[in-house]
Order: sequence, then structure tokens, then C-alpha cells
Amino acid sequence: MVALTRDRGTLERIAARNFSIPAAASKVFYAGAILALDTATGYGTPGATATTLRGLGRVRRAVTSPATPGTVNVEYERGLFRYSNSSAADLITRADIGTTAYMVDDQTVAKTNGSNTRSAAGIIRDVDDLGVWIEF
Repeated sequence: MVALTRDRGTLERIAARNFSIPAAASKVFYAGAILALDTATGYGTPGATATTLRGLGRVRRAVTSPATPGTVNVEYERGLFRYSNSSAADLITRADIGTTAYMVDDQTVAKTNGSNTRSAAGIIRDVDDLGVWIEF
């Protein structure tokens, strides 16, 4: 490339918050759900108990992907979002603020990695009566 000789319409991602990723095959992504990257395939997938996922953020709009991976994209947002708390030994408390939360499913996070069966969702930033605030 050469240096500019006129104005350029440079695209911006506002506060580096809005993204999209090609979707894994045959998945249903609900708006508001936890979106994860399947590190084995490079495609977006709903949050789940698995060891090959990495939490990305919150799904912006519902999408159902066809049988061919990468055919549609899933829009998602980075930020701080409230999700459901796990229970029993995996219940997240205020003492866990600042530590990693782990995905149980596309709307629930837990305190532990479930004996190495769960992937990280994000960082616990707050806990209240309605759930856990996770930063992606």
C-alpha cells in the first residue's frame, strides 16, 4: 500500500464492542445467550459444558445455522452481562469477584471448571440476587 492522498472512510468498531463470527453447523443461537469460540474448529457456538470453548460475549440477534459451518455469522457484543448462577458447590459468591467463571450452558456460569470439563466464560465482576455479572 502507499500513503493516502485523500480522505479515507475508515470503519470503526464502537468501543471494540460489536463483532461477528462464522457459526458452527446446525446450532441455535438465542439473543442474550453466551457465545463461545470452539477452539477446535474456529466457529462460534452456544456456551456449553466443553473443554474446547472460549467465552466471547453475548449473542446480539437470534440465528439458526444450517448444516454447513460458516454459512451464517453470529453477531455478538463484548461487555459486562448478567447470567444465571450455578448451584451447590459451584455457586458463585461475592468472594469470587475477580476470578474466572466457567460455562455450564448458554445462560449459566459456575465457580469451577467441573473437574476440567468446562471452559472459561469470562471474569466475575459482581454477584447479586439475580445472577452473576460476567465481563467478556
